[in-house]
Amino acid sequence: MTGAAPLGQGAGAPRRVPRVTLIPVSTASSARDPHLATPTGKPRARAVGLRYQGTPGPHNAITDVPGVEVGCLTLIEDDNVRTGVTAIHPRGKHNPGDPVAAGYFSMNGNGEMTGVSWIEESGTMQGPVAITNTYAVGIAHAGIIAWLNRAHPELTDVWLLPVAAETWDGYLNDINGHHVNEEHVVQALQSATTGQPDEGSVGGGTGMSCYQFKGGNGTASRTVGYAGTTYTVGVFLQANFGRRAELTLNGVYLGEELADDNPMAARPREAPPGAGSVIVVVATDAPLFPSQCKAMARRVTLGLARTGTTGAHSSGDIFLAVSTANPGGFTGGDPMSSVGDQGRGGQDYDRLMFVPWGKINPFFEAVVQATEEAVANALIANEDMTGRDGHRSPALPRRRLDEILA
Repeated sequence: MTGAAPLGQGAGAPRRVPRVTLIPVSTASSARDPHLATPTGKPRARAVGLRYQGTPGPHNAITDVPGVEVGCLTLIEDDNVRTGVTAIHPRGKHNPGDPVAAGYFSMNGNGEMTGVSWIEESGTMQGPVAITNTYAVGIAHAGIIAWLNRAHPELTDVWLLPVAAETWDGYLNDINGHHVNEEHVVQALQSATTGQPDEGSVGGGTGMSCYQFKGGNGTASRTVGYAGTTYTVGVFLQANFGRRAELTLNGVYLGEELADDNPMAARPREAPPGAGSVIVVVATDAPLFPSQCKAMARRVTLGLARTGTTGAHSSGDIFLAVSTANPGGFTGGDPMSSVGDQGRGGQDYDRLMFVPWGKINPFFEAVVQATEEAVANALIANEDMTGRDGHRSPALPRRRLDEILA
């Protein structure tokens, strides 16, 4: 089931903490500008005065990349279930069989993203991506196959290697309860649209924390002009990383000013500082070679660093980048498709167009800028959440942030 997260102070807190004061955002003005608010009316980073370089797309989201679709399934039940699934279709629900150029980078491997061995081998991936909690990554993998069996059975009669990734939500969620099932994954995949995705505590990001504040889903985009064409670079992340002492927004170090009201600090065994992980998906319609996608994925590290993180050992930080250009440019994964006319639509040669390496820097810059803003969006579009055993993750205090930045 879905629902609103309970608010308030968690049971068993060691001391009384100040209530978080949130900056109200005008529904009327925000509704007209997706750069200021999520589809459900939550404020985004720009609504509270944060400013970022570069030119965003219409929604300032990964879905600004033509054809990319995002869907979420949120599970908030009783006092202990705070989890969900996020689904991303690089080529949309109706065309998952056309491989995209792909590359991945692991900044720190204390996490999981399935399918990366094939991405490393072939430079491609097929089908959607699902992101969930650590113990549900196998369910997400199976859910992708289940959805493809229903929607595109022609793709599953040989083999596929789905991409499913995770971050740990066990501080707020009963992660051992196996609350995510295949049908939840199927629903997230089927619900995906090209509209502006919701952010904060939704989908796979429901039970996540970031810099020991409430974290979750965040997204942003940048447009890049090249050779007379405007391309888009979109970033989507599930943010569950960072120590409070590291937090930096808009280049302003906030770790000391916002050090109080940190319930996670009192539970280092259950939530080690900096632990949890971050999964990032970068998509672009710019034509890129697979090794260039891998280079794009590496640049995510620089965007995260702008928000303060030093990359804790106990955090799994894994990034995927895909190019949706060159439709039909890659032969599919069916082994028989490589034998020309005797296969199923195979071709004798694959052909790609790609941006020259010497001209790729603006696309790297777009990844860094969009990643930095996506983290801020995940933090700003949030409220307090209390979960299992009374554990509480406070929202970043937006009014206090406004005072500090002023």
